[in-house]
Amino acid sequence: MSSKTANTVVMWLLAVALAASFWFSAGWTRLAGGLALFLFGMQCLEEGLRLLAGSALERFLAKATDRTWKSLAFGVLATVMVQSSTLVSLLTIAFLGTGLIGLGAGLCIVFGANLGTTSGIWLLALVGQSASLADMALPLAVFGILLGFNGPRSKGAGRILLGICFLFFGIDLIKGGFTDATAMFDPAQFKVPGLLGILLFAGIGALVTAVVQSSHASLMLVLTALAAGQIDVDQGFALAIGTNVGGVLTAVIGSLGGGRAGKRLALANVIFNCGVAALALVFLQPLTSLVLLLAERLGFAGNALLALALFHTLFNGLGVLLFVPWHPRLAAALERWLPELAEPKVLIAEVQGQAPTAAPPVVTRARYLDDNALDSADAAVQAVARELQHLARLSLEVICHALYLPVDQLRSAQIDERALQDSAQGASRGLDAEQLYQRHIKGVYSDLVSYMGRLKANLDETHNREWIASQVLAMQLVDAVKDAKHLQKNLGRQLNGHEPAVSAAYAELRRHMLWVLREMRVISLLDLPEEALRARLELFDGEAAKFDGQFRERLFVAVRENKLDGLHASSLMNDLGYVSRISQSLRNVLMLGLGDAHELLPQLPFRSEDEAPLIQL
Repeated sequence: MSSKTANTVVMWLLAVALAASFWFSAGWTRLAGGLALFLFGMQCLEEGLRLLAGSALERFLAKATDRTWKSLAFGVLATVMVQSSTLVSLLTIAFLGTGLIGLGAGLCIVFGANLGTTSGIWLLALVGQSASLADMALPLAVFGILLGFNGPRSKGAGRILLGICFLFFGIDLIKGGFTDATAMFDPAQFKVPGLLGILLFAGIGALVTAVVQSSHASLMLVLTALAAGQIDVDQGFALAIGTNVGGVLTAVIGSLGGGRAGKRLALANVIFNCGVAALALVFLQPLTSLVLLLAERLGFAGNALLALALFHTLFNGLGVLLFVPWHPRLAAALERWLPELAEPKVLIAEVQGQAPTAAPPVVTRARYLDDNALDSADAAVQAVARELQHLARLSLEVICHALYLPVDQLRSAQIDERALQDSAQGASRGLDAEQLYQRHIKGVYSDLVSYMGRLKANLDETHNREWIASQVLAMQLVDAVKDAKHLQKNLGRQLNGHEPAVSAAYAELRRHMLWVLREMRVISLLDLPEEALRARLELFDGEAAKFDGQFRERLFVAVRENKLDGLHASSLMNDLGYVSRISQSLRNVLMLGLGDAHELLPQLPFRSEDEAPLIQL
């Protein structure tokens, strides 16, 4: 049985068991339904804030992380706004993975997000148990639906109102269902004295939070149990500590498919939450005494709900105070524990003369397309930009081998004529461009297309231009590879053929393509204003057009002098067309970098910092 089938079977069994449990307890049904509405309200709230804010949150994140206190404040404020530390953590993982922020800033944002979660429990403690909220929810539902019929921003405001509406309905159902459900299942039966009891309730809090994937929902259950008298204050404090530990599961899962940067932040989240929970358990008695003292001074002595909110704030604040001064050392330790994987010098493993094997070839896939980045326009664009660099390096490598050009000649100060001659003489033993395309280009390109089609974030005008430019840029790279693949068919046969005029003409085409590739790299490295770079590209266009005209003229002269027959001349004319299209495609890549995709230019193929040859032959 496959893992997918097993997961499906398990999900169906759980659904059947859950449905059966509703038959035996109306109170449990109300409690589960209230929890579902509460979680759905959180989703609506998050969606509405995304629609309303657009990419403002992402742009602010990129600018507000140059200082430790700014990163910390952003984590607090963002979590207060969206009421989800998980969402802020996943967004931070996405931005960290695409290089928009550093690890130190990401750590402080996560610390601040944990402190920001305390705002939610204060709101729930103040209004969640005092009166019925269903009457307030109904008008919100009406206005939320009406606002949804207008544009995206109005729809975002409507989603926020609907989210609050479902939160209110969920809270009321949880309150009513909890009392009925505990008639069959009394939490008081788990009353265990001493440290063992504290650890038991902390474990229950962690388990419940891990299952419902929301610390707000689990804290709502704790508040309801406190209000109903089903648990005492000490047990409530232990449950609150446990929710901190269970809340890291979503961030850990979200980092699994990403790069090392996301994994580092997820590990830091685990260290912070587990470390703070351990400190809170060790100093539980002093913290409890401090909470009771402050509650008396602040005028809510005897209010267990507000005492729980105060306790939650104190131990999270204590964790922030302890971890923030040490975050640079923690960042350095995380980079040692999870070092960045080195960029390989050789992207394609095939070597000249390699014998075929029965094993299926390994297809190269995308490296940098983190699914977490799909929730953010800025992060998604950066992820695509990094993957375009990967695709571009592969594309240039395939083009070079399709034309039997040594890759190191693209970067050398002077062309090594002996290396060019040796590679031409070994054309019959060279790598097949069609196989290289199927193994190393097609997989990455298909991953890019699929990834760009799954974008979840709303794009503003600027991001939309960059997104379209990225699509066109990827297509231009693939088109250049396909044209080189077609050019290789005649080039491999005729470069060392028995017709001197034909061989010389193909050698001239090959030499011109080496000039094109070297010129593209030189232009991309020029630090000039946009207009000057455009002028430089126009000079390139003029030289390329001049070569085309002169090459055609030489072909006709050779035909008139009977050095070439019409068959070879027509083949050379067709292959000159492939050369022109390759040049135009690579030139278009640079033009896109100067235009709508100007943010992508520094990450494109000709600016690779790796000066070593990409293929070893």
